[in-house]
Amino acid sequence: MSQAPRVLVKETIGESGVRLLGDAGFDVELGVDWDDGELERRIGEFDGMLIRSATKLTAELIEQATRLRAVGRAGVGVDNVDVAAATKHGIVVANAPQSNVITAAEHTMALLLALARNVPQAHASLVAGGWERSQFSGVELYDKTLGVLGFGRIGQLVAQRARGFGMRVLAFDAYVAEERFAELGAERAATSDELYAAADFITLHLPKTPETENWLDAGAFAKMKEGVRVVNVARGPLVVDEALKDALDSGRVAGAALDVFRSEPISSHPLFGYPNVVVTPHLGASTAEATDRAGYQAAEQVVAALNGGVVTSAVNVPAVAAEDLEALGPFLPLSGHLGRIAVALAEGTSIDRLEIEYLGRIAERDTRLLTVQVLKGVLAGHVEEQVNDVNAPSIAAERGIEIAETNQVRARDFTELVRVGVVSGGRRTLVVGTVLGRLNRPHLLEAWGSRFNVQLEHHLAVFRYRDQPGMLGRVGVELGEAGVNIVSAAVGRRPEGEAEGPGAEASMVVTADAAIPREVVDRLAASDGFVAGRTVALA
Repeated sequence: MSQAPRVLVKETIGESGVRLLGDAGFDVELGVDWDDGELERRIGEFDGMLIRSATKLTAELIEQATRLRAVGRAGVGVDNVDVAAATKHGIVVANAPQSNVITAAEHTMALLLALARNVPQAHASLVAGGWERSQFSGVELYDKTLGVLGFGRIGQLVAQRARGFGMRVLAFDAYVAEERFAELGAERAATSDELYAAADFITLHLPKTPETENWLDAGAFAKMKEGVRVVNVARGPLVVDEALKDALDSGRVAGAALDVFRSEPISSHPLFGYPNVVVTPHLGASTAEATDRAGYQAAEQVVAALNGGVVTSAVNVPAVAAEDLEALGPFLPLSGHLGRIAVALAEGTSIDRLEIEYLGRIAERDTRLLTVQVLKGVLAGHVEEQVNDVNAPSIAAERGIEIAETNQVRARDFTELVRVGVVSGGRRTLVVGTVLGRLNRPHLLEAWGSRFNVQLEHHLAVFRYRDQPGMLGRVGVELGEAGVNIVSAAVGRRPEGEAEGPGAEASMVVTADAAIPREVVDRLAASDGFVAGRTVALA
């Protein structure tokens, strides 16, 4: 009779998770009081592990985990696990990405209500011996407009709850399908500026990326309605603290509620003494139910991994047949790059549909893994979650993004091609690529309706312009003055018969060995003869 799998619960999780492991027939050991030395000595005894954030599973530690097949992280992030080392040793690493979404949405509503009705200030006054009703008169949520910046899982839950209070919900998120807004009774803002102009309350639910950091700056606050109230239960660096302070001082912002800060933990902040600011110490995920849910969901994943079931929240690469991986491997980076380029070039205000086509020999394989790479390129950095090979399809589904995949075993001009189309607001943006040479370098073959052939580098800019002499030179001069070293450039016209003659458009791709400043591309795109410009980082 085979021995039951042994599972180590290294940190405190909800009792329901521990009970689930026992009910699955596992030999469960609690190691919450172990020191690092004991874990290092005994990690080789276990088939599975449950951890939270304190346990650091380094590559060296994983090297000693000779029996380990699954790690469950009772929470969202997996920064404390060397995922690459785990993948190398065939260890499934899974988290609990949905464990705190309800809790975060409810805390948002709690702060929204506290801000509207001055609850913390009134409480402090009363327990201090005052009875100052007139000082704490608030405003109703009913019939007010709530602006939701970021319409992912948490933003959508907040919208549903706000609708229950009779609020009008206006949401901005370019990475959500048009129909998803309607399904939730929310209106779609075409731009963040449109949201600023209409919202009485604004709540942030954006991911932290280089693009979203400092999202609410002085310029954003200047565009908001007088007397707006702002809530941040997402990430501290989304808000420029000094700009918020100035907006509060001027009266542009009537109040703010903050659960997150630029650096944490923090006990001193310029806004902590403000009478119209409500603060909490990062409690967005802090409920007994969320803690229990995180442990239970992580335990579910460990049970599935050790019993041969489906692991739905693995953060490392799922198993792929060796023969398929060998054939598809060179196209994995290309597919991700095409997804990222396509969404950068898309000119609509939502992503409604992805049309992905595989042509040539790769079309004879199971290309779903390539489609996942396209999704990762489209979504990465634009959603709350860390996008990976396992969760990318479900994130797209939650946002109402339709996916159409087609395969054709014949291809023109090239042996194998990948085409990615983004349908956005009724407009379709297509990019096409392939891999070439002994090293299977990714090449871009078509973008913005023009054809060319350029090897992709980590940094590139794409321009659309009137087809006339001197345009490439102008780009070279501007980038040179900005200190950008061009690696390669390619120009392409539209296919024969499409918009030829005076006024016809062409496209240009420029690759560089360093990031191409967005302000330089924007300045060129706004100059005479240019129609549009985008900068894309593929690294």
